[in-house]
Order: sequence, then C-alpha cells, then structure tokens
Amino acid sequence: MNTPPAIESELLDLSRQLLAAVVAGDWQAYVRLVADDLTCFEPEARGQLVEGLSFHEFYFQLPPGSPKPVTVTLASPQVRLLSDTVALVAYVRLTQTLDDAGRPVTKPCEETRIWQRIDNAWKHVHFHRSLPT
Repeated sequence: MNTPPAIESELLDLSRQLLAAVVAGDWQAYVRLVADDLTCFEPEARGQLVEGLSFHEFYFQLPPGSPKPVTVTLASPQVRLLSDTVALVAYVRLTQTLDDAGRPVTKPCEETRIWQRIDNAWKHVHFHRSLPT
C-alpha cells in the first residue's frame, strides 16, 4: 500500500516529537503520543517484551544529569502504511552529544516503530530498538 505524502510527513513528525520528548524527559508529551498498552523490545529490557508504560516511566523519573546538548537525526527513514489504521516507521536514529571530556560523539541505533490510528489520532503502539552489531 502506497503511503500518501501527507501521512508519511505526519508520521515522521510524530516520530520526531516522540524522540524529542524522550531527550527532554517530557513524560506528559510522551504519554500523549503513546498507547497505554505500548509494547517494545529494547536493549534495556534485556531481550524481554515490555508491556505498558511503567518500565519507561522509570527512566523519565531519574534525576537529570549534567545538561549536555543532544541532537537526534532520523537517518534513512522509511514509512510504510500497512492498512488505513496501521503504519510502520523504520530508521537509524543518530544521537549526537558530548562525552565526559566534552568531545562530540554520535551513537547510532536501529528503530522500528508501529503507529496505529486510534480514535482518529495516531498512537505509538510498539517499537523495536537495537544497537548496531
């Protein structure tokens, strides 16, 4: 199914908003974008399927470390509309920041995110994040 450009643009924008909420530690913005029954596989879960928001909320509640600039880039994003109400967004996330010595570093990770239209709004329902091998 071809993804109309307007939907592709909307889903990429929502994905960027989601990552901005994560970087900023903005729990309210994050909750607004994700489904309550969000599922994921990510390195922090150690190979386990995580369901719900409490696992993620833990990280949002940690005290902020020393402030460092952070820039997130979605490299080579692909959007695929799977049905009228489900879409897949895949990309390599490049996170630029400073190491402890103040030198710039870029860390990649591979992400696949599933969005579902629920009550006329896109909600993030599942993701898989992997560190490069």
